[in-house]
Amino acid sequence: MGSREGSFRTNGRSALRFGTSQNFRGRLVLHLSALLLALALAACAGPQVSQAQDQIGISITADGRTQNYTILAGSSIEDALNAAGILINSLDRVTPERYTVLSAGDSVTLVRVTEGFETVNETVPFERQTVRSELVPEGETRILQPGQNGQRELTYRTLFDDGTAASRSVIKTVTLAQPVPEIVLVGAQNPFAPLAIPGKLAYIAGGSAWVMEGSTANRRPVVTTGDLDGRVFVVSPKQDWLLYTRKSTKSADEEINTLWVVSLSDPDPRPINLITSNIVHFASFVPNSALTVAYSTVEPRAAAPGWQANNDLYFMKFSPTGATGKPAEIIEPNSGGVYGWWGTNYAWSPDGLRLAYARPDSIGLVNVNDNSLSPLLDTVPLQTGSDWTLIPGLAWGADGRTIFTVTHAPPPGLLRAEVSPYFDVTALSLANDANVRLVEQSGMFAYPAASAEDGLAAGDYALAFLQAIFPDQSAVSRYNLVVMDHDGSNRRALLPPEGSAGLEPQTPAWAPGQLPEQPGSFVAVIYQGNIWLVDAISGTASQVTGDGLASRLDWR
Repeated sequence: MGSREGSFRTNGRSALRFGTSQNFRGRLVLHLSALLLALALAACAGPQVSQAQDQIGISITADGRTQNYTILAGSSIEDALNAAGILINSLDRVTPERYTVLSAGDSVTLVRVTEGFETVNETVPFERQTVRSELVPEGETRILQPGQNGQRELTYRTLFDDGTAASRSVIKTVTLAQPVPEIVLVGAQNPFAPLAIPGKLAYIAGGSAWVMEGSTANRRPVVTTGDLDGRVFVVSPKQDWLLYTRKSTKSADEEINTLWVVSLSDPDPRPINLITSNIVHFASFVPNSALTVAYSTVEPRAAAPGWQANNDLYFMKFSPTGATGKPAEIIEPNSGGVYGWWGTNYAWSPDGLRLAYARPDSIGLVNVNDNSLSPLLDTVPLQTGSDWTLIPGLAWGADGRTIFTVTHAPPPGLLRAEVSPYFDVTALSLANDANVRLVEQSGMFAYPAASAEDGLAAGDYALAFLQAIFPDQSAVSRYNLVVMDHDGSNRRALLPPEGSAGLEPQTPAWAPGQLPEQPGSFVAVIYQGNIWLVDAISGTASQVTGDGLASRLDWR
């Protein structure tokens, strides 16, 4: 009995201990589960409390009303508008800027911006131009050209802020009709004795074209638009047409000028638009070819110098009624050699059978039949370090076998050849391919021009050129008019008088023949805005205009 009892106790104790251990583990699991649940609940509840603490209140004014909103701190205006479901259109204006981070109490304003368009016609009033004229008695006035208003179409864009007009601006302009300026001639006494002249002397005065014929007192206007730019101004070989350029009405980087012709034989001429534009260096009539012009073009550029030369050459026919033919390409657009962006110039021989070209780095002939160039002389191009360079002056001798030009002379000291300040008048012989330096240090704008053969002794001719007063600064120097025999001998300065201001760079124009009842040959130049005729033999200079408005001339 005793042993069984002891055994029972032992077993009982064992059973009790086992039961106690099981209960402890159970309670431990319950405690751990409760703790984990509490932590989980705390984790879920914690962000909600924090979120509530990080919210801020703002107001938004949009579409005619103001409302308050609660947003997360750190939100931008764009976030707030998106959260409020407010759509922002592309033109809408938000104050402050959309990327601004908001603070409590901030206000946001959204202005709805819309646009509207309106097209209206507008009258462009004509300008009134007053021109001093020696054709009108002093103290009197005469209307040369009645004025006429123009028309243009304007497209306006209006912006509306929440339905209220806020701004209006012009976004497109279309010219329907150009205004015609009123030109009034004001009488100016003419103190200059009239001179008989051969051929027709055409000139630009005040942006309009005039012609003298038979006498310097016999003058008439042929183009009165007041917008001739003087880049092209050429009388035809038969003296019946005038080729000229007008300033474009478009912006300079879109179109520089336009090319026109007008009859010099029609008493009531009507200018003809040749539907060609951007002519900077060359346009002329094609000799021995009726109603045909040659020209070279450039492409306008916003950057200086305002163009990129094409160095091309085209021939185009026109009719007296105003019709124009399709341009024939003689020289296709090309780079034009060194500094070819500046351009190429051309000159016809007296017989019209050959065409010479000049560009910054060479002088030669155009092969019209096979559309190519044949260089005769390579020249050292002028490096100016600026947005311009030099195309040498170019002129044919009256015999058609010599080309006169300006070449870049060797530099003094250790200067590079490209920056030499010196330039010479040079003759190129097509008979033996020789070139002769006729005048040293003439200046870069010497612009030689040859007289007709019958101007002096038979078979002989003279050469006029400009001599720089300061040869080593010829880019900015004034010049003297000098005449010499075509071989460089018998050189004499004619104009201006010694001690007077010099001439601006230009190409002298020789008379197409001798003046009636006067020996010798005359050359015309513009000095201080007036036309002067100078006797190449006696040196006598006669001023023939006095209004100071002349800017370009040609004499055929």
